[in-house]
Amino acid sequence: MPTTMEIVATVLFATAIIHTFSVPVFARLANKGGPHAGLWHMLSEVEAVFGVWAFILMVFITVFIGVDKAIEYMDSRNFTEPAFVFAIMVVAASRPILEMVSKLVKLIAAILPLRNEYAMFFVTMSVVPLFGSLITEPAAMTLAALLLRDQYFKRSGRAGFKYLTLGVLFVNISIGGVLTSYAAPPVLMVAQTFNWDTAFMASTFGWRAAVAVIINAALLTFISRAALAEAPESIPQETQTKKRLDVPVTVMMIHLVFLIGIVLSAHHTAIFLGMLMMFVGYATAYNKYQNPLMIREGLMVGFFLAGLVVLGGLQKWWLQDLLGGMSPMALFVGSTALTAITDNAALTYLGSLVEGTSDVWRYMLVAGAVTGGGLTVIANAPNPAGFSILKGTFPDGAISPLRLLLSAAVPTLIAAVMFLLPV
Repeated sequence: MPTTMEIVATVLFATAIIHTFSVPVFARLANKGGPHAGLWHMLSEVEAVFGVWAFILMVFITVFIGVDKAIEYMDSRNFTEPAFVFAIMVVAASRPILEMVSKLVKLIAAILPLRNEYAMFFVTMSVVPLFGSLITEPAAMTLAALLLRDQYFKRSGRAGFKYLTLGVLFVNISIGGVLTSYAAPPVLMVAQTFNWDTAFMASTFGWRAAVAVIINAALLTFISRAALAEAPESIPQETQTKKRLDVPVTVMMIHLVFLIGIVLSAHHTAIFLGMLMMFVGYATAYNKYQNPLMIREGLMVGFFLAGLVVLGGLQKWWLQDLLGGMSPMALFVGSTALTAITDNAALTYLGSLVEGTSDVWRYMLVAGAVTGGGLTVIANAPNPAGFSILKGTFPDGAISPLRLLLSAAVPTLIAAVMFLLPV
C-alpha cells in the first residue's frame, strides 16, 4: 500500500502536469495586466511549475509528517542532473561556442546541394541534434535553440512553422543522443546496469536514430520551405552589431575546453560546478567577446528539473509495477506514452530496477522512452532548456503544450517505426 506521502506526491505530480498544460491561459491573463499580473506571469512560467509544486510537497511533509522526514527525503534525492543542465546550458550558450557551432553549420550547409537557407535549417535540425551524442543532449538543445531563435524564429511570424520546428527539435534531440552511452539521460540511467557501452548503443540504437533524425529534418525542411524562403540569409541586425569585434580562435578554444571539461565531469557535481565558476570568471575577464551569460534561464531550467526530481522520486509505487507487468511491445507503447507525463530518465531508471528482464524488454523500455522524449516539455531533461530559449518568440510569450504535442506526433511516429524495425 502506498504511504500518505506517496499519495500526496502523486496528486501534486498530476496537478503539476495539468498546470503545465494550462500555462497559455495564465500567460494571457498576465498580458491583460491588472493587480495580479505578476502572479499570473509566475504561474505562466513552465520552468517554475514543478519547482513550485515540489515546494508545496515539502511544506506538506514538514507540517504533517515531520521536519526530519522532509530532510531525510531531500537528502536522498540526486540533483546532479539539474545542476549539470544548468552548467552546460550556461557554457554552451556563450557567444564563442555559438559562433564556433555557427561556422561549423555553415561549412556543412555549403556542401549540400540546396539553397543556403534550406541547407542551414536542415543542418541545424539534423547535425546539431546528432552532435548531442558527443557533447550531451542539453548542450545540443541549447545550441540548436539559439541558432533557431536568432536565424529563424525572431524573423518569422508563422506560429505553425515554429510549433512544427519545436516538435521536430525536441524529438530529434531526444533520439539524437543515443549514439553513445553517456549523452542521453534515459540511456545514462541504465547503461551501467544493462552493460551497454558506446559500441552497443551505436550498433543497436544509433543508426536507427540517425536515420529518423535525418528523415524528420528533411520532411520539416520541405514542408517549411515557404517560411524559410521568407527569411534573409543574413543574421539579425542586433547579432551583426555584436559580431563587429571578432572572437579570437584562442577564446573559442578556451570555451571549448570548459565545455568538454564539464561534459567529462558530468557525474561529479563539485567538479563541474567548480569549472563553471572558473568559466564565469574567465567570461567576465574577457567580457568584450561575450553576450550576457544565460544564468537566469539556466537557473530556471535547473529549478524545473529539480522539482521533477523531488516529485518524481515518489512515483515508484505505481510506475515500477506498471512497467514490470508489460510485454515488450506493450512496454514500448507504454513507455512512449508515459514519457509524455514523466521524465524519460526517471522512467528508464525505474524500469532498470525490475528484476529478471530480457534483452528485448530492456531495448523496448529505452527505445520507447527516447521515442516519446519530444512530446512534452517534461518528457526529456533538455526540453526545458529549448523551451526557455524559444518561448519569447511565440505569441503571448508562451508555448501551448497541446500544440507542441500535436507537432511532435509525426516525428515521434517516424522514430517509433525506426526503433521497431527488426534487427
